[in-house]
Amino acid sequence: MKQRIMTAAVAGAAFLALLGAGGYVYHVLIWIMALIGYHELARMSGIEKTGYAAAGYAGVAALALPWPDGEFPFGIGALTWIWFLMLLLMSGMVLSKNRMPIGQASILFLGAVYIGIGFHYMALTRWEENGLFWSMLLFACIWITDGGAYFTGYAFGKRPLWPAISPKKTVEGAVGGLLLSVLAAVCFALWRPDLIGVAEAAALGFAVGVIGQLGDLIESAFKRAFGVKDSGAILPGHGGVLDRCDSWLIVFPFFQLVFAPFA
Repeated sequence: MKQRIMTAAVAGAAFLALLGAGGYVYHVLIWIMALIGYHELARMSGIEKTGYAAAGYAGVAALALPWPDGEFPFGIGALTWIWFLMLLLMSGMVLSKNRMPIGQASILFLGAVYIGIGFHYMALTRWEENGLFWSMLLFACIWITDGGAYFTGYAFGKRPLWPAISPKKTVEGAVGGLLLSVLAAVCFALWRPDLIGVAEAAALGFAVGVIGQLGDLIESAFKRAFGVKDSGAILPGHGGVLDRCDSWLIVFPFFQLVFAPFA
């Protein structure tokens, strides 16, 4: 526990400092995290050493870091990058005479889209006007949901939430985290009522509480499918990048695609 707290304090402080700085410094960090996360997924699935994994790395590299105004590299849209990645991986199946089976190609493709798009929207959210506010709101809701679910579940948890995927999570913990996410979002609305109303903040906090916990379960499903405890060991006591960013990868795309157009 001591190691876990120390890692959280040091890594958290460094991340918040770079988030506050913004600009290319923060976005390079996001890009590096995306590549590390993809490496973890490829390693968990046992295909990180195959030559075709390079196509997935290229896809993540192209998708993860937006240029100013939210554009993708070279002015090519996300769908175009995704389509060419799909074509490249499917061509690999043919050229390798199925030495790279469809299961491996599917993991490489899914991982590149899941991780690349998720980190792309993290960078995009910070880049936009009032990006620090929105990024901090989302991170606050994510982190308080995670911590609230853990401590509420530890104190009051009795009913398993989804034992087949994550045996330690409880219904009581999930509800506690959800309520705290709503409270955190409302606090941001009270701080900056010019950017978001209380009702909108409550709705966003509720959505982040639900979507964030779904992201956590998605990562748990990956690890259970691959038979590993953690995605990596880069963060002592916390596992890998994907272990820490599982909720982020779902929440930030949700915010940009569903909430932001109506904000």
